[in-house]
Amino acid sequence: MAKLAHNELVTLLMAIAIMMLLSRVLAEFGRRYKLPMVMGELIVGILLGPTIFGALFPDLFLKVFPRTGNVAIALDGITNMSVVMLLFVAGMEVQLPMVLKQGRKAVITSLSSMIIPFVVGFAMAWYGSDYFAFTTPDRKLLFALFLGTAMSISALPVIARILMDLNLFKTKVGQIIIASAMFNDLIGWLIFSVILSQLENTSSEGTALTIVYVVIFGLFMLTIGKKIIDKALPWMQKKLSWPGGVLSISLGLCFASAALTESIGLHAILGAFICGIAFGDSVHLNIKAREIIEQFVINVFAPLFFVSIGLKIDFAANFDVVLVVVILIVAIVGKVVGAGLGAYFAGFTRNESLAIGFGLNARGAMEIILGTLALNAGLIDRPVFVALVVMALVTSILSGPMMRKFMSNQ
Repeated sequence: MAKLAHNELVTLLMAIAIMMLLSRVLAEFGRRYKLPMVMGELIVGILLGPTIFGALFPDLFLKVFPRTGNVAIALDGITNMSVVMLLFVAGMEVQLPMVLKQGRKAVITSLSSMIIPFVVGFAMAWYGSDYFAFTTPDRKLLFALFLGTAMSISALPVIARILMDLNLFKTKVGQIIIASAMFNDLIGWLIFSVILSQLENTSSEGTALTIVYVVIFGLFMLTIGKKIIDKALPWMQKKLSWPGGVLSISLGLCFASAALTESIGLHAILGAFICGIAFGDSVHLNIKAREIIEQFVINVFAPLFFVSIGLKIDFAANFDVVLVVVILIVAIVGKVVGAGLGAYFAGFTRNESLAIGFGLNARGAMEIILGTLALNAGLIDRPVFVALVVMALVTSILSGPMMRKFMSNQ
């Protein structure tokens, strides 16, 4: 049986130690200035990766973070697990009753904040396909669908944190932003899971079957699956050891759902995301249990994933200024106009509508995860990925100050 040799185990453990320690130091430093923690984690990856450390000390870089062999495979496995758990936690943030509770205003704002940026992103990819020279003809539609999705999603965890910092979370503006972000993430990840499944199966019959699978799995988990979880949670929280029992069962269900969707031709992220919705939407889930699950994933596995991004990509060599500017402008204009118009027609004032638009404009970690999965699947190239990462960070940083500006004029 193949296993890690002594020196390989030392290398793996040292790599993980360096990634976790440095990312925590830089993330805490950035937090003082109210910057997203993911920014510190990405910067550590860039510093340790081929952009800086690898360029200055290429031999030492490959020794500490090997590109091939057992250590590289082990790190890749850890980052794949991290993505699955991150999507599970993201799903736990989606509370469907809250979306429905907001009524007509939430429906109008949610649809507008999703459809307009999607159309703008799709059109940019479809009619500007000559610029994206890597896009092969058979993948033009999938790439356009991806870019539309990338322009549409929001980063619910980042948005929630910003609203709390601004004391807007429980206001009518804050609730509409949260409800719309939940809707954006739900629809966006459903579309993206279909896109990923079609990269290996391009037939119309395969597409139809994929959509059927998505609908069946989603309906099952959000009805029967949710009822089973509702029945089991009180017993788990009362009878099993605290908090280990709930943590183990929740992540076990997360991995089981991910394995199921992966086995039927859908991506593992869909199973984890929908399982997270079913689990987090349960009225019986203890608030402390929710927080423990989120803290465990966000503080242990999220840093490893986001640092690993910088280890794989040379951000300097793949930084296309024109592409970055174009994607950034399209992303901001599409989301702010789309969400802002929807909010305005739903009855909000001009300043409130702009605040809602900039609130939903924060892309954060969700955009980076989306881009990473698309890059790994060969749907986009590295310059597009770098542009999406820059866009995710800029929009997240811009969101808070712009919301504060427009809400202060109310």
